[in-house]
Amino acid sequence: MATNRLACHDCHRIVDPDEEVCPYCGSNSLTEDWAGYVVITHPEESEVAEKMEVTEAGEYALKVR
Repeated sequence: MATNRLACHDCHRIVDPDEEVCPYCGSNSLTEDWAGYVVITHPEESEVAEKMEVTEAGEYALKVR
């Protein structure tokens, strides 16, 4: 995981630093100011995914500032 990756304020997805718009939700609210990293592989079976309201597998930031 590169330290300069961005997180989306809206969906918490982790995206590459060259992205200007989140490819997952279309938001342009991306930030380097995030903490915690989780990979959700089976959201339908994950308590973390349920708490985060995540329905798709992927890489997510736990906290986005």
